[in-house]
Amino acid sequence: MRQVRTWPNGIARHLNEPVKMREFLSDFRETVNAGAKAMLLLSEPQSELATAPGKWSPKQVIGHLIDSAGNNHGRFVRAQLQDDLTFTGYQQEEWVNRQRYQTEPWKDLVELWRLYNLHLAHMLEQVSVEDLTRPRTNHNLDQIAWQTVPRSEPVTLEYFIRDYVAHLKNHLRQIPGPHEV
Repeated sequence: MRQVRTWPNGIARHLNEPVKMREFLSDFRETVNAGAKAMLLLSEPQSELATAPGKWSPKQVIGHLIDSAGNNHGRFVRAQLQDDLTFTGYQQEEWVNRQRYQTEPWKDLVELWRLYNLHLAHMLEQVSVEDLTRPRTNHNLDQIAWQTVPRSEPVTLEYFIRDYVAHLKNHLRQIPGPHEV
């Protein structure tokens, strides 16, 4: 019997259902390439402006997404080698502050983000259907996922991957276009 639960933002958690990762990863690649192209329309000074007091600048948002890619890269590989989805978190604000993304060239940050995510798409395309769809009863996605899952409910690696991309898309929407700055 097929079980599908839809979480906020349309993320579906699939159990015992064939996945359509090729289409999903194709959309992910398109999002990354289109996002990079649009972001490069921002000037260096525009990339340094926070959208509001206490908010991150576009440089800091992309820095956070680079950190997210790095942390999740390791998680996605380890998830194929273990039976659980339990991973350490990280101090997101501190990572952004300590790396001083604000002082790095905008073009370099965007290109690093683009290439890292294209590599993730390539790597994720290699994950077996078994690894993607195996229900994991031991996880801490109640703490580290963008759209959390109660610890009492099983979850799949596919859900975690889709959650990563939804998180990425959410942050891309926070970066103003050049006409909005």
